[in-house]
Amino acid sequence: MAWNEPGGNSNNQDPWGGRKNGDRKGPPDIDEAFRKLQESLNGLFGGGKKRGSESGSGSGGGFGLLLVGLGVLAAVWLYSAIYVVDEQEQAVVLRFGEYYETVGPGLNIYFPPIDRKFQENVTRERAYSKQGQMLTEDENIIEVPLTVQYKISNLQDFVLNVDQPEVSLQHATDSAVRHVVGSTEMDQVLTEGRELMASEVKERLQRFLDNYRTGINVTQVNLQSAAAPREVQEAFDDVIRAREDEQRVKNQAETYANGVVPEARGQAQRLIEDASGYRDEVVSRATGEADRFTALVAEYRKAPEVTRERLYLDTMQEIMSNTSKVLVTGDKGQNNLLYLPLDKMIDGRSSSASGSVSGVGSASDTSSRMSIDPSQVELRSRESR
Repeated sequence: MAWNEPGGNSNNQDPWGGRKNGDRKGPPDIDEAFRKLQESLNGLFGGGKKRGSESGSGSGGGFGLLLVGLGVLAAVWLYSAIYVVDEQEQAVVLRFGEYYETVGPGLNIYFPPIDRKFQENVTRERAYSKQGQMLTEDENIIEVPLTVQYKISNLQDFVLNVDQPEVSLQHATDSAVRHVVGSTEMDQVLTEGRELMASEVKERLQRFLDNYRTGINVTQVNLQSAAAPREVQEAFDDVIRAREDEQRVKNQAETYANGVVPEARGQAQRLIEDASGYRDEVVSRATGEADRFTALVAEYRKAPEVTRERLYLDTMQEIMSNTSKVLVTGDKGQNNLLYLPLDKMIDGRSSSASGSVSGVGSASDTSSRMSIDPSQVELRSRESR
């Protein structure tokens, strides 16, 4: 008998062999299970039971869309909350507008919207260039271009203390440059004074930034070649050329002085050395003569006649050795006197093979060493007294 035929006990038994009173053992009703799950969720979120199958299915579709939206929002929030800080960067996190922490390199997370994050590169050097007309100390207008290189030294100060720190850097640079240029003459700005000015601008600019607590560290200030305004550029070029000519003439004068002064000093030193040598020679000779005279006095006291004769012979030898004339006398009792012109004889015989005569020691030595030409001998007679 079928389960739904009359008399088949259809009121108490289903086709799976179960009973309506809860004693059935077959599979559950899937539609009913979903409906009960939706009703329980609606009750959890404040919704009531819906009548009819159509109202139940509409409520289930809206709740599914809500779950999907919440999931997407959670994914977007998680994607924006997780961030990576590179090795060259730092991040400052503010919680409820107040400083919370400074984050180093690595993977980090924060909680927007209650947290705010400022992430900057703190090792990269940045540059700021400026050019403008400025008034020098001697009331000349020049154009000064410069470049400031800087980097972030304290990210917390850079983010919190100043609203626009780089704008503050520009204003501080303008103030520092105008102060330094205004206290420097134009010649120094245009020529060799740029390095000193750059150092002064860097020092003053860093002091301004430290007072403002901007968290910026100035690494280098480069002052480029300053120039005059275009309206007076030709006059400035003439001044520069004149200054270069002046320097060139000075260099030439210094070169000439470097060549003449050492030579004059050398000559002066040579004269001083010659004078010193002559002085030493004279003093030594005088000392020797004095010593010789002292010794001669002692010998003269011992033998006056012998010493007198010796002095006479030495004196005559010294005198006659410096003359070119020789007088030769004969034997005793003869009045004949021979005159020998040795100067002419030496000039005539200087080219001969026998050599030249260096000097005459005595009359007897000269007559014995030289051959006398009879044609050159002049015989003189004089009366004997």
